Amino acid sequence: MAKHDTSRLASLSPFELKDELIKLAGSVSNRLMLNAGRGNPNFLATIPRHGFWQLGQFAMIESERSFSYLPEGVGGFPRRAGIEERFDLYARVHKDVPGVKFLTGAVSYVRDQLGLDGGDFLYEMCEGILACNYPVPDRMLRLSEKIVKQYIRKEMIGAHPFLGDFDLYAVEGGTAAMTYLFNSLKVNHLLNPGDTIALGMPIFTPYIEIPELAEYHLTEVSIDADPAGGWQYPKKELDKLRDPKVKAFFLVNPSNPPSVKMSDESLKYIASIVEERPDLILLTDDVYGTFADNFVSLFAMCPKNTLLVYSYSKYFGATGWRLGVIATHKSNLFDEQLANLPKNIQKDLNKRYSSITTEPEKLPFIDRVVADSRTVALNHTAGLSTPQQVQMVLFSLFSLMDSADHYKQTMKRLIRSRKAALYRGMGVAPEAVDENVVDYYTLLDVEQMSREVGADFVKWLLESIQPHELLFRLAEEAGVVLLPGGGFGTRHPSGRVSLANLNEEDYVKIGRSVRKLRDEYLARYQESGGKTQKPKKK
Repeated sequence: MAKHDTSRLASLSPFELKDELIKLAGSVSNRLMLNAGRGNPNFLATIPRHGFWQLGQFAMIESERSFSYLPEGVGGFPRRAGIEERFDLYARVHKDVPGVKFLTGAVSYVRDQLGLDGGDFLYEMCEGILACNYPVPDRMLRLSEKIVKQYIRKEMIGAHPFLGDFDLYAVEGGTAAMTYLFNSLKVNHLLNPGDTIALGMPIFTPYIEIPELAEYHLTEVSIDADPAGGWQYPKKELDKLRDPKVKAFFLVNPSNPPSVKMSDESLKYIASIVEERPDLILLTDDVYGTFADNFVSLFAMCPKNTLLVYSYSKYFGATGWRLGVIATHKSNLFDEQLANLPKNIQKDLNKRYSSITTEPEKLPFIDRVVADSRTVALNHTAGLSTPQQVQMVLFSLFSLMDSADHYKQTMKRLIRSRKAALYRGMGVAPEAVDENVVDYYTLLDVEQMSREVGADFVKWLLESIQPHELLFRLAEEAGVVLLPGGGFGTRHPSGRVSLANLNEEDYVKIGRSVRKLRDEYLARYQESGGKTQKPKKK
């Protein structure tokens, strides 16, 4: 049995609790630790990375053409004139080097499919990868935004009808997007202390924790997904959004940790609620949308009400790059609400932004987010680093040029085969196929692990174990690290298994460890005659 009073750790974030579990899992020498906790993928997109390095080589050649009369080690800005012709020559000479063919195709795609100037594109990419200039415009480099927009249209909107245009702000991943948005919503009085927001539960833990901080002090209402209903939001839960005191609805779609995309029916139902409540702010974090089949974001359904957060971290295996975007429709609710704030608040906000524009009252919300990210006074240094933006563009072009979605289909097969391996190790039949299940994560809860044993055993187990006891025993006895589902707002003791960061055989081993632990509790249950044993207090 575990020797730990896990109740004292109940208040910890699952990501902090993970560190305690890792210590236990690594406490036995010569034992392989299987860490399926944090969702860092062990796969990554290689072609756009090869392209990045080869672009860097070409950019260095371009830089060294300037100041060549000076001693070695000094370069200058690339020159726009003739850059496309010089790149064609470079590509012919290095045609067999990995990444060059991709770059050649990227220039052609940008020029022939997107209608942009190939030379301008190459100049922006070279200057960006050299990082020799500030990010200008600060929200996002000019052509980079146009290209990433096409990627967002493909992956987040798809074939869904979408009127108008939208703006992007390139940020340091999805977590930076959350930080910036929470701050600007507060600073601009779109959300005020004491306001009520709704959270689509379960959800990425920081969405639960941030609103509770003293500087925000928001009241949270849960919109609970139903595990028995495929982790979809029942209409009676979504109907909570009809209450006018609910100012905003924040969700992760596909969800984290159930890893289920919102059904078409639910998307349409939310859109119908927004028709009745045009003042409702929506924030959708769609980082896992690229793993789903036929994904449509809430941003596509309710563009004027929605803040879209998207990160490149998981799909391209780029957590270390910190790449993400915030998107807002050019005609949006947030700018309308800013214009309707009380005059005294507008006056204070105009003063806040007066150092960066002569017409602060016309400053769009997304540009306020940019300014607020650098405390306004440092707005002139705002913007994601230009090499990061270049890699983001190359990732986007890689997806756009892959018209048959070969990479996407490979990623889907990879994580779904790992889920099958997990269940195989547990000796449990896989769940029925659900078109909305994405499988980046899977939740193993007590009922799921024990469904073939019966409801009485499940009830006994829930009443007999301390919070997190199963997770601590898995870590200590088997070297297996899972995150607690309860920290994401699930209802019963469970473990979140990332299906992205281990190899297939590892998931078989995790499944066997889970099965062994479950069988031990089952034996105790049978020995006790099915009587509940309350955990002893320590």
